[in-house]
Amino acid sequence: MSFLSSRPFARRLLAGTVLLGAATFGSAALAETPADTLVIANGIDDMKSLDPAESFEFSGQDQINNLYETLVEIDPATLKPIPGLASSWSVSEDGLTYTFKMAEGRKFASGNPVTAEDAAFSLQRVVKLDQTPAFILTQFGLTKDNIETSVKAVDASTLQIVTDKPYAPSFLYNALTAEVGSIVDKAVVMEHAAEDFGNAWLDTHSAGSGAYVLRAWKPNESVVLDANPNFGHEVAMKRVFVRHVVEPATQLLLLQKGDVDVARNLGPTDIASVEKDANLKIQTELRGQVYYLSGNQKDEILAKPKVMEAIKYLIDYDGITSQLLKGQEQTHQSFLPAGFLGAIEDKPFKLDVAKAKALLAEAGYPDGFETEILIRNEKERVDIAQAIQGSLAQAGIKASLRSVTGAEALSIYRARNHKLTLQTWGPDYPDPQTNASVFAANADNSDAGALVGNLAWRNAYAATETTPMVAAAVVEKDEAKRAALYEEMQRHEQMASPIAVLFQRSEQPALRKGVDGFKTGGAVASAFYWTVTKAAK
Repeated sequence: MSFLSSRPFARRLLAGTVLLGAATFGSAALAETPADTLVIANGIDDMKSLDPAESFEFSGQDQINNLYETLVEIDPATLKPIPGLASSWSVSEDGLTYTFKMAEGRKFASGNPVTAEDAAFSLQRVVKLDQTPAFILTQFGLTKDNIETSVKAVDASTLQIVTDKPYAPSFLYNALTAEVGSIVDKAVVMEHAAEDFGNAWLDTHSAGSGAYVLRAWKPNESVVLDANPNFGHEVAMKRVFVRHVVEPATQLLLLQKGDVDVARNLGPTDIASVEKDANLKIQTELRGQVYYLSGNQKDEILAKPKVMEAIKYLIDYDGITSQLLKGQEQTHQSFLPAGFLGAIEDKPFKLDVAKAKALLAEAGYPDGFETEILIRNEKERVDIAQAIQGSLAQAGIKASLRSVTGAEALSIYRARNHKLTLQTWGPDYPDPQTNASVFAANADNSDAGALVGNLAWRNAYAATETTPMVAAAVVEKDEAKRAALYEEMQRHEQMASPIAVLFQRSEQPALRKGVDGFKTGGAVASAFYWTVTKAAK
């Protein structure tokens, strides 16, 4: 099986801008941002690292998507793999050995050529560092012990990857499109490697071949990106400035004043105001991101199946989407987003207090109990959590809200120290395995397992019945049979899992009129900056 093509429009892009002071962007007297600068208001307090081998948060992935490129990219229209830094690829007859030919003439921001050695080093360091997103590569049987022989440069233009068993080939190609598959400049990284493969340095620097380079990152304040002169396409926005702005009302005010070009976290009321303003516009894109509420199975109460089932009947799914999240979310109760192979539309749950009370009585809690919901301090999440808090109370469940920064919420969750938590999850690549492997499989449920990138593990859910189903689906080459396996495991998880999927997100960024080409990537990709243009004033 092979794929040959010339290099088309790539999915990932590099981002950049010089650091611009408050005098430039904070002044009420300023009517518009500079013509060659894109200014974005967004909540970015979840960012913990900008090393593609470590970053696994939405805001960080946005930046990495613009700083680096991958071997294989995704066509946003079809969700099919297309050439990136590799111009072609093929798989051996036994389904174990994949060969990638590097595209000619590609350069990193440093001016160094992109070679197969850079690609091998990039994938090897992910496995050796073993940070949260490493599972995307290690699921192919790649380990610290075999990585240097399983992933290697045959010559300057040929990369070889050997997997532990024959998978559906599209599974590997799709997985390589994830941000963790970003190719870094080996020579530059090794200058700052110490004993950590350059991890500490790449937390706050970039070494990619995409449209931008990282100029500065101030946690909970801003990210600044400058255009990469070696990128292969024309970039209209020479600078990108992402401002950390939590409050939607503040984002709207900045947008109305012309201090920002894009506001990414507006609520329904704010969007209604945008729609009435002739200088502004809204664009809507269905994303693969889903909201879910999950219960830690280490908690004695939440570990009882009837309790989590009752909670699923104490959520007003349609009421929240129609009243709180108008146009921004749609009710969705299975772990595969609409549009993915094997996705289902089943919605078995609705608000039913009587049924929930009966289930709680069966579990031994006829009068309810006290618990806590961990959330990120973001208005939309707070609103959703308060709505759930109110409906839980109808059955006697007294849930307090623990609202913290995005980074803190993730740290608590990844340490399995929560009770209930309201979170979001977005696919890493356009293959059903990306969600099945984290919602419905758990190879080691012990604390020592430390599968921090796995949602089942974070919730101490062993997923005993579906783990072998996930393993079978990922090697099934018949697409219809593979889809059926994912459908079956989703229906099982809807009833048995302590993870209740609630909604699928439609992102609605608000933009100044004349700002075009801002993309949030559709079902899987992060935001694109280099495609943006501004109309002449």
